[in-house]
This record gives sequence, structure tokens and C-alpha cells, in this order.
Amino acid sequence: MDMKKINTGKLRAIGYDARARLLQVQFDDGSTLPYNGVGENTWRSLSSSGAAWRFYRDNIEDEFSSVRILGKVSTGVNLPDELFGKP
Repeated sequence: MDMKKINTGKLRAIGYDARARLLQVQFDDGSTLPYNGVGENTWRSLSSSGAAWRFYRDNIEDEFSSVRILGKVSTGVNLPDELFGKP
């Protein structure tokens, strides 16, 4: 998926796969949120908005479900160890 770089609010990049109806949003902390079931009209509105952060907060953040994917940010926690115990 091609990501469009933006710099508004906490958003740093957005991308969309029309066939899968999948929107990906990358934040300033390096984390990414994928949103399933996002229509093309919503993508077009977000990607062409002069206030993309506001559009994201008002129309996407609470309207679609997602699971945060950590990118470059280190939380200092080893998630597999936290979930399954240390070996």
C-alpha cells in the first residue's frame, strides 16, 4: 500500500487499499492504525482534507475499529513476554 505523507496534528502518513477497503494511518510516534471497512468516499475526503487531523478525529477514529501496530517506538515492554510469561 502506498502511503501519502502528511503533517497535520499527530498524523504523518495515510494510505488506502480500495479492494480491501483498508485505511492505514501512521502517527508521529511511529505507530500505525489499520481501519477495515472504510469506503472510498471517506478515503477521498480524508486525503484531500485541508484539516486531515480534524477529519480523522471526527469521522474515522471512533467510527471504525482498529488495533494499534507499533512501529519505531519502543515501549520498553516485550509483548510476547508480557502475554505468555518469560521463558
